Parts: sequence; C-alpha cells; structure tokens
Amino acid sequence: MKQKQTPALLLAGICAGTVTGLLGAGGGMVLVPLLTALTDLKGTQVFFCSVAIMLPVCVVSLLVSGGPFPDIGISLPYLLGSLAGGLLSARLGRKIPVKWLHRALGVLILWGGIRNLC
Repeated sequence: MKQKQTPALLLAGICAGTVTGLLGAGGGMVLVPLLTALTDLKGTQVFFCSVAIMLPVCVVSLLVSGGPFPDIGISLPYLLGSLAGGLLSARLGRKIPVKWLHRALGVLILWGGIRNLC
C-alpha cells in the first residue's frame, strides 16, 4: 500500500460511510475509484476490499439509523437473490477483465444518476 496515504484513505472511508448513511447504499461506488487511486491494490482486489469495507458500514448504518427494522417477509426474497447473485458474480468476477468491471461500474453509476434525475 502506498505509505503516505493514510489520511486520504481515512477521508475516503468517511466519504463512503457518509454516502451509505445518507442514501442507504452507494458507498462502494465512492470506494472503488478512491481505492484504485490511493492504493497499490490491483484488479479485483479493489472490489473485494470495497465489499469487505462496506459490509460492516451497512450493518452499522442500519443499526444506528433509528428507522424501523426491515420487514423480513419483503426483504428475504431480495436477500436470497442477492446472495445468489453475489456467489455467481464472485466466481465470474475473477474471469472478467478488470477494465470491463470498471466500465460496468461506470455504466451503472451513470444509469442510476440519470434515473434519479428524471
């Protein structure tokens, strides 16, 4: 890891946590480009690191938000589908060139932004 980047990495974490806390998701979209720029992590390591960071951030955000706990009846199908998608993508992600993963992330970010503006 780049040695003198600790303050920048801390700021990246604050940004990701803030986005996740305010919007309920999206911190990984902040982390992936920042981890790519601020660390020596390569390829899929950036994505794996982002997921490892965001998991506890999402749990803490859920517990601290003070909102109602999610309805398990509604959440369970999405959770099961997400687990299946996560397992599948974890296997496929190692076979897809990182350049294409970055492009796919960019397209998803743009699509989400346009969708929220319209």
